[in-house]
Amino acid sequence: MLDMKFVRENPDAVKENIKKKFQDAKLPLVDQVIALDSEYRAATAEAQELRTNRNALSKQVGMLMGQAKKDPSKAAEAEAAKATVKAQADRLAELEQREAELTAKIREIMMSIPQIIDPSVPIGPDDSCNVEVQRFGEPKTPDFAIPYHTEIMESFEGIDMDAAGRVAGNGFYYLLGDIARLHEGVLAYARDFMIAKGFTYCIPPFMIHGNVVEGVMSFPEMDAMMYKIEGEDLYLIGTSEHSMIGRFIDQILPVEKLPQTLTSYSPCFRKEKGAHGIEERGVYRIHQFEKQEMIVVCKPDESMDWYEKLWRFSVELFRSLDIPVRQLECCSGDLADLKVKSCDIEAWSPRQQKYFEVCSCSNLGDAQARRLKIRYKDESGKPQLAHTLNNTCVAPPRMLIAFLENNLQADGSVLIPQVLQPYMGGLEKMVPKK
Repeated sequence: MLDMKFVRENPDAVKENIKKKFQDAKLPLVDQVIALDSEYRAATAEAQELRTNRNALSKQVGMLMGQAKKDPSKAAEAEAAKATVKAQADRLAELEQREAELTAKIREIMMSIPQIIDPSVPIGPDDSCNVEVQRFGEPKTPDFAIPYHTEIMESFEGIDMDAAGRVAGNGFYYLLGDIARLHEGVLAYARDFMIAKGFTYCIPPFMIHGNVVEGVMSFPEMDAMMYKIEGEDLYLIGTSEHSMIGRFIDQILPVEKLPQTLTSYSPCFRKEKGAHGIEERGVYRIHQFEKQEMIVVCKPDESMDWYEKLWRFSVELFRSLDIPVRQLECCSGDLADLKVKSCDIEAWSPRQQKYFEVCSCSNLGDAQARRLKIRYKDESGKPQLAHTLNNTCVAPPRMLIAFLENNLQADGSVLIPQVLQPYMGGLEKMVPKK
C-alpha cells in the first residue's frame, strides 16, 4: 500500500505505474482517492478547529449562565451561546462520522492501487514476457524415456492418489515409503541449509486472522488462494510467509535487531482455482503441501541486497541436489500488487525438456509493513517502515518432480546426492519395487 502523501504529490507517477502493470481500469482510482483525501483533510481541519473552540465556548456559556442568574437580561445571550455550543457539537459529531467513512473508503482504494515497481522490472502484460536472466548447471537430455512423475513415484510404491481422492477429493495425495522419506529429507536438508546461512528456524501458526491476511496480500490473491474457517476470523495459510510477516504486526523493532532473518516450515493450503494443463496433474498443483520458506525484515537500504542473496540461496540449494535451474525475472504484469520486484527460480525437467517454477523470490518494499505497521527506530529514534522479503526455500511436492526426473537412472533407480544421504539413513540409491 502506498503512502497517501506520495499519491497526492505524485499522481502522474502512480498512474504511470498502473499503466506499466497493465491495470488501466484502476487509473480513475488515483483521482478518486485524491479527492476523498482532500475532503478528509478539510473535515479533519474543521473538526480540529471546533475542538479547539469547544473549551473556550463552554467557559463562555458558564460565565453567561452565571451572569443571567443575577441579570435576567443576560439570559437570551446565554441561551444563544448554549445553542452555538450544541450546534458545534452536532457538527463535530457529523464530521467525526464523515472522517471515519472517508478513512474506510480511502483505505479500500489504497489497498487496490499497486506498489511502485522497481525501475529494473521488465515491462510486459503477463508471464509470457518474463525474462530469463541466467542459467545454472547443464540441462540433462537422457537417452531413455522419463515417465510422468507420479509413475516414477508409483514404481517405488510411494504415492496413492486414488485413496486420497476418496478421502479428500482431487488435489490431495498419500506419500509412502522412500518417497515420503525423501519428501521429509528434502525439508530437513533445506532447514539445516538455511540455518547454516545464519537464519533462525521457526514453526509458525498455520492459521491467521483476517487483518493479517489483508496485510500480507492483495484482495485478488486472497480470493484465489485462501481457505476460511467457517464461523471464525481465521484463515488457513497459503504459505508461512503470511504468519511469519504477521508476527511483527504493530511492532517497532530496535534497529540493532535488524535484519530479522528467518526460515520457517509449514503446511500450505491453497484453493488453486482455475483450469490447469496436463503437466500440472499429479502433485504439481495441489491443495495441500509443505514448504520451507525464507523471510527477511530489514531496513529499506538493505532490501535489494537481501533480494539478491535470497534467490541465490535457492540456486545454491538446488544445485547441491544436482538439479539445473535458471533465474527468470518477472515482468510488471506478472507482479502481484504488493511486490516491488520478483523473480522465479525454475528447475529443469528432462522429461518435458523445459524449465518449470520451483521457487519465487519477492521484495515487497514497505507494502506489507505499511499495512501491518511494522516499523523500526532509526539512528535518531524516529519510527520508519521496514522492508519485507520472502523466498521459497523448497516446496517438496513440486521440487520432488525436479529431483526425481534429474536423478532418475535408466534402470528406474534414483540416485541420492551426497548432501541428502544423511537425511535418508545413508541411502545412496532408491531402487524401484516394481
